[in-house]
Formats: sequence, structure tokens, C-alpha cells
Amino acid sequence: MHLSRRDGALDLLKWLALLSMLLDHLRYVGISADWLYVPGRLAFPWFCLAMAANLARDGARKTEWRYLGWLLLFSAVSEIPYRLYIPEPDTLNVMPTLALGLLVARGWQDPALISRLLAISALLMAALFPERLMFGLFGVLLPLAMLLVFRRPWYFSLLPGLLCLAANQWRVLFESAQFGNLVAILGIATCLMAPLLGMFLLRHARHLQPPPMRRWAYALYPVHFLLLVAIRTACL
Repeated sequence: MHLSRRDGALDLLKWLALLSMLLDHLRYVGISADWLYVPGRLAFPWFCLAMAANLARDGARKTEWRYLGWLLLFSAVSEIPYRLYIPEPDTLNVMPTLALGLLVARGWQDPALISRLLAISALLMAALFPERLMFGLFGVLLPLAMLLVFRRPWYFSLLPGLLCLAANQWRVLFESAQFGNLVAILGIATCLMAPLLGMFLLRHARHLQPPPMRRWAYALYPVHFLLLVAIRTACL
């Protein structure tokens, strides 16, 4: 990937992850649409898979610190829009989880002392304060799990699917599923299958060329919260 031309499948994965995130967040705009929880379960694992794809490509070491810098910057920029839109959030926005996940995955990949120390620090932070991180400790571990199975046969993708389910309050989902809640049942299935579906897309959609998603796309995260706040205000 990323050797002679831009990987269209990876750009498509990012766009679809962004779309699923938007669908998930529409649940808070004031309409009754709990079913949007199901496609929303694709967003986080697909962003983690995109991160793993970037780390797995040649030349990743040249961009990793810049990648981390953008994540940290928009972690701070996005927090106010996130809290304006999500009612009484229990956690920080998703970008701190992705930033810690990047450090853990890179620490596994790079034997340099600084990378290993940062990875250990990220793991300790996630273990000590999981309640403050969206998707908790399991979410921080998910980019590493994606990286470990990235070039393996398709059935290995079921392993990060289990981790994805654990990151999504699996106990609540299972309790609801036991009472026949269709959204919970489909949510469990989506969590388990999301890494596999994303890996299938990356391997079989390379001929597609959607608009490239470059660094400006980081701004879409806080901006989409502001747009949804405006929509909710207009609908009141």
C-alpha cells in the first residue's frame, strides 16, 4: 500500500468510518433513531484499522510523530464542541483514545527506548483512568490488535472483533440482547464483524479512487459536532 499511488481503499475506509460516526451521533440530535447505534459501531474500529494501515506501510516512521501531534491538537480542539453536543458526557472525546492507541501500537512496532516508554505510559494511563476514555483500555489496545492481524489471513480479524465488543460496553449489550433487543443483537454482531469487514474492503477495493482524505479531515471531527448543535438548535 501507498507505494506508487494513493490507496483508494484506505481513503474509502476513512470516509465510511466518518459516515458511520455521523450516523451514530445523529441519535443525539433530538430524533428517535436508536437503530443508528448499529452502523455507528463501525466508526471506531475502522478508524483504528486506518491507523494500523498507516503504521504498517513503508515509511511510517517518518510521519508517526506528526500523526500523534495532529491527534493531540484536535483532542483539545474537539473537546468543547463534543461537550456542547453530547448530553452530560462520561468520557473525553474519542481522539485521546486514538492518540494513546497510536503510542501503544507504535511502541510494539518500534524497539526504540522512547517509543517503548511512551507505549508503557499510554497503557498505564489507560489502565488507571479507563472511565475517562471513550472505549476505555480495550479501545486503546484496538489499534495494536488491528496492526497485529493486518497482513494475516482474514479469520484473524475476528480477534480484534472481540476486543471491539469489549470496548463497547459488552455487558450492557448482552443484557439487552438476552431480552430480545434487536438493536443490541445487531450491535454485538457489528462489533464482532467490523474489523473483518474493514479488512475485506482494504484488500478488495483498491481499484476505487474516492476523494483523498488528507490532514484537513481532522477538522471534520469538531466541525461536525458544531453543525449537529446548530441542527438541534434549529429543530427546537
